[in-house]
Amino acid sequence: MQRVEELSDTKRRIIERLKRLESATATGLAAEFGLTDTALRQHLDALEDAGMVTRSIAEPTGRGRPPVHWQLAPAAAGAFPDRHGELSVDLITSMRSTLGDKALDRVIAARADRQAAGYALALGDTKDVAVRVRRLADLRSDEGYLAEVAPDGDAYILIEHHCPIRDAAAACGALCSAELDAFQRALGPDVTVTRTQHVLAGDRRCAYRVEAAAS
Repeated sequence: MQRVEELSDTKRRIIERLKRLESATATGLAAEFGLTDTALRQHLDALEDAGMVTRSIAEPTGRGRPPVHWQLAPAAAGAFPDRHGELSVDLITSMRSTLGDKALDRVIAARADRQAAGYALALGDTKDVAVRVRRLADLRSDEGYLAEVAPDGDAYILIEHHCPIRDAAAACGALCSAELDAFQRALGPDVTVTRTQHVLAGDRRCAYRVEAAAS
């Protein structure tokens, strides 16, 4: 999705105006921006196609067509500036300086415990390693990691093409170690999970080799 600053001036003004309102009609926006209804609707149609706005029909109040109201789509939130990464880094830095590395490690370990438990529950009790790895990839994709699985002989490679916590991981490498540990615990003792590529080491993606554990 385009960022707000990447939109044309008129589309940016529409998005920013709808951000401040519950909803608005094309006629109302056209009057506010000094455009014709037709021109304004063309911009709204383009924004709707881009998934940034949605339309709803108001309840009829008399004769004639009920007015169409436009509002921001939930996905449009991602088009506005986002400082989650900066906030995460600030929190990590503040926790380390205030409470110390050991306290930070305990927090990260607690997060990994929750991750591992949640993943294990979602993976179920299937004995099929391929099914478990693919389910884990689906979970990670839902979390924004754009994950997929590739077979590699008798093993499987879990590939993550995007890292949504990259800023935080760069500030605290223990996050990456904790996630690797969470994968191992969730997938079970009958497999071994090894990281083979790492974004923070200069690779384009993170990848994990999952293979049967040595008996």
